[in-house]
Amino acid sequence: MLFASVSAAGYAPIATRRAITSSSSLALMALLTIGHMSYAQEPAQVLAKPAVQQAMQVIKSSEPHFIDEQIRICEIAAPPFHEDKRAEELAKLFKAAGLENVRIDKAGNVLGDRPGAEAHPHLVMAAHLDTVFPEGTDVHVTRTGNLLKGPGIGDDCRGLAALLAVIHGMNETKLKTKGSVTFVADTGEEGQGDLRGTKELFNTTLKGEIDEFISIEPGGVDDVTNGGVGSYRYKVTFTGPGGHSYGAFGLANPIGALGRAVAHIDAIQVPTSPKVTFNEGTVGGGTSVNSIPFEAWFEFDERSPDIKALDEMDAKFKAAVQQGLDDENARWHDKGKLSVKIEPIGIRPAGHTEESAAIVQIATQSISALGIGKARYGAGSSDSNVPMHLGIPAITIGGGGKDAGAHSLNETIDVTDSYKGPQNALLILLSLLQ
Repeated sequence: MLFASVSAAGYAPIATRRAITSSSSLALMALLTIGHMSYAQEPAQVLAKPAVQQAMQVIKSSEPHFIDEQIRICEIAAPPFHEDKRAEELAKLFKAAGLENVRIDKAGNVLGDRPGAEAHPHLVMAAHLDTVFPEGTDVHVTRTGNLLKGPGIGDDCRGLAALLAVIHGMNETKLKTKGSVTFVADTGEEGQGDLRGTKELFNTTLKGEIDEFISIEPGGVDDVTNGGVGSYRYKVTFTGPGGHSYGAFGLANPIGALGRAVAHIDAIQVPTSPKVTFNEGTVGGGTSVNSIPFEAWFEFDERSPDIKALDEMDAKFKAAVQQGLDDENARWHDKGKLSVKIEPIGIRPAGHTEESAAIVQIATQSISALGIGKARYGAGSSDSNVPMHLGIPAITIGGGGKDAGAHSLNETIDVTDSYKGPQNALLILLSLLQ
């Protein structure tokens, strides 16, 4: 019955593929064949092939070159919403690597195809171009032995380098796949970029064409992020008439309302499982010490990997803001009234790929087959949030090396044995597309 739902296109639909589990089912996956196309093979079987062994050696031997590329790419500034120069360089590298149909879409994503014998299954493997650092940041990278230091050197210059290493390993050994892969260097993963690159990818550029998605980020090679931590972000602005601190005393004060609202928010009790968090990150308002302000605002972030829990927190947050407004207006009821506006400034959808899903199990077995150790599952906020939310099997994996100080000017990555990251990425890719 499981195989009866395979589509005419020759690959298992999303709902079916998510239901495939480990152990005996993985063995069944190797037998899932329509015509001459098998859906997947266990990583240990794929790794045993001479051409794949050769590709692993190519990746290891060429790692010094791709570490140099990691540094060079990272010294091309890619501040939020201004990733174009780095994107142009990745487009050149994609073309030089022999990818087909290299293009840049409306969101600034760089795409390059490596067609297989069949259009499906279609895997997208991605790393993000942007950093958190504003324009003008010194992005020079220093190197001391295997330790690289510079803004963004791990997040996500490591992912971009791993992406290029995977392409190189496939090309040098002329590896063929039955399914197809599109490599993507995407925009807007960080901060208020709000995953705009991946949203464009799934909603427009490759809408309806993607069967699986893998994002490469800094992190240990044994990391398999199969949970997408969603977040809602808002700017909350209280406004009123304002006036002189002495002459107009008695007016409701926007800063007073803000303080009351924050106090109500901070009193909210949140669960630890599923984990829910919240934070007032920035605050502003007022014009002088002797003026009742006409405006005060704060920016707010709430997160959870569970969409129901996130929505429950969202309702409590909005009620707390309203309560703060009502309390301030009630306190100073004689003259003037305040109002409040809650503006969304970012929505990162929550999602989850079950541990039993084929893509997670293949990643788990790949880590084991390469002798890296035991896979560690977890949740995070990354490009994979978008496909997870859409029900498309997706994971985020570590690009290799050991990173520290992410999002700081002192960001570092130790690239000792970093070649294991692209080796693992390649083995997962091949296992999914064989």
